[in-house]
Amino acid sequence: MASDEIIWQIINQQFCSFKLSTDKKQTFCRNEYNVTGLCNRQSCPLANSRYATIRRAPNKDTLYLYMKTIERAHMPSKLWERIKLPNNYQQALEKIDDKLIYWPKFLVHKCKQRLTRLTQVNIRMRRIAAEEERMGEKLVPKMAPKIRRREEARERKAEAAAKLEKTIERELVERLRSGAYGDQPLNVSESIWKRVLNAMEKEGEGKRDKDMDPGIESEEEADEEAEDESEDDLEKEVEYVSDIEESDEELEDIEDWLDDDEESEDSEDSDEETDRKAGDKRKRGRAVKMNQKRLKQKQAERPKIAEELTW
Repeated sequence: MASDEIIWQIINQQFCSFKLSTDKKQTFCRNEYNVTGLCNRQSCPLANSRYATIRRAPNKDTLYLYMKTIERAHMPSKLWERIKLPNNYQQALEKIDDKLIYWPKFLVHKCKQRLTRLTQVNIRMRRIAAEEERMGEKLVPKMAPKIRRREEARERKAEAAAKLEKTIERELVERLRSGAYGDQPLNVSESIWKRVLNAMEKEGEGKRDKDMDPGIESEEEADEEAEDESEDDLEKEVEYVSDIEESDEELEDIEDWLDDDEESEDSEDSDEETDRKAGDKRKRGRAVKMNQKRLKQKQAERPKIAEELTW
């Protein structure tokens, strides 16, 4: 028992991984064996060597009574004794009283409360499953009151905004039709302005400019456009073909002939380019030879000119 006090002092004053504090000065416990879900000395499953709780089997409706005693504290693998409780609520209560006859009344009372709550949860789950099987569809859970009120408030605001937009649009259309903004109003949606002009044209109150505004087409214009479209369709449907049908072999011969012509033209062009380059080289050689001859003649004439000047 002394070890229980030491464990509780460490958990309460220092640190515990299962402790969950809230803003309302209430501390909860996330340990799956806690019988109340609160973090206090009586409900702590770690700081009590003699403890009992009720747990539900995973994926089953079966409930089990878990008991921990100090005699098994040295065997962690066998620390908890699990006893299956009957499905009958009254029989389960009697079994709890029988197994916890010498236990503290606090634990007996909390185990019975937990048994009652888990039994209600099982009944509700079976009812929902039967309803889904009967209707052939999954039921949507009810929203919390706070969320439901919030969604209703959003719907009311959206409806009010939609009504306000329609009222503003109706008033704007009336002002445009009455001419309150003149012929060319500013800051008005183009779609609304076109709607007003079309309505005025239908009623005969306004006239449109054929060059600037298409407006509402008359029946004659619509008929003319329909005739033009039908003529275009007929032209597309009619095709002109030759009476001489060319076979595939003839087409291949023509393609080969065209390819041969292109190759011959390419070869002629390449021959002309080579001849032109060779002629350029010959001209360059002749020019170099002529320049050398002229230099030699000038060098030979220089001493003759010098002798004449001395005389």
